[in-house]
Amino acid sequence: MKSVEVVCDHISELGEGPIWDEARGLICWVDILNGHIHEWATENKTMNTINVGQMIGAMAVTADGNYVAAVHNGFVFIDRKTGTLNVIANPEEHLPENRFNDGKCDPAGRFWAGTMPLSEDKPSGSLYVLNKDRSIEKRENNVTISNGLAWDLKEKAFYYIDTPTLEVVQYNYEMATGAIADKRTIIRIPKEAGFPDGMTIDSEGMLWIAHWGGWQVTRWNPKTGKQLTSFKLPVSNITSCTFGGEKLNDLYITSARKGLNNEKLMQQPLAGSLFVIRNCGYVGVAANKFMG
Repeated sequence: MKSVEVVCDHISELGEGPIWDEARGLICWVDILNGHIHEWATENKTMNTINVGQMIGAMAVTADGNYVAAVHNGFVFIDRKTGTLNVIANPEEHLPENRFNDGKCDPAGRFWAGTMPLSEDKPSGSLYVLNKDRSIEKRENNVTISNGLAWDLKEKAFYYIDTPTLEVVQYNYEMATGAIADKRTIIRIPKEAGFPDGMTIDSEGMLWIAHWGGWQVTRWNPKTGKQLTSFKLPVSNITSCTFGGEKLNDLYITSARKGLNNEKLMQQPLAGSLFVIRNCGYVGVAANKFMG
């Protein structure tokens, strides 16, 4: 069994959206509720925190090395050095009780991000794509908790999680336009395994899913819908995962304190930590950048 390490002593309320910035050797993630972007330098073991000033669901690295992000007030650019926000647009200005959640860039360099109600109890969320020309299109609606996203290695399929459904769905994906179609369920998560949250893909085309309330990250074959392996964690609310390190063979895993009462927090003192399983036995693929 591979050993799980705590990367640093920082604790997030709701850690999410880890990405590996290979150009800088940084593992970056967000603390959604506190509105922070954290950057951990793996070589010199130092942390930089950018205070966004509002909830941040997800971010991605841009072609110029800064960030594009989905925050409570919509899509923004964030300057890494100053933390300055440059607003692009807010497709849900009329829905103040919603917030953005998970997001990621597709192989063509568009930034996808979905929304969810703060109450987490109704399908008022949607999935949006920020195109390279900075126009915004809605790709899906009636979403309750928009979460994990991934694209297959052939760039023909899009995988997506709406957490309460306990499913991973697949769409046909057209890279030239970003269009998706022909939705079908490919993976069903047993309720006792925890709710599917964030997701990534490895170099063999297998999907990795973080389990909220499930104490684990699992690897699945999207063609058969079968679980292949599981890595257990010392905390229950696992939120997302990504591959990093020079060889993309270190598995970084985010977690949360949110939803745990004082008794559970005493039992899980590492809740909210960023974890890593070094040389995990699998290799990831490099994160896509926003090319707009």
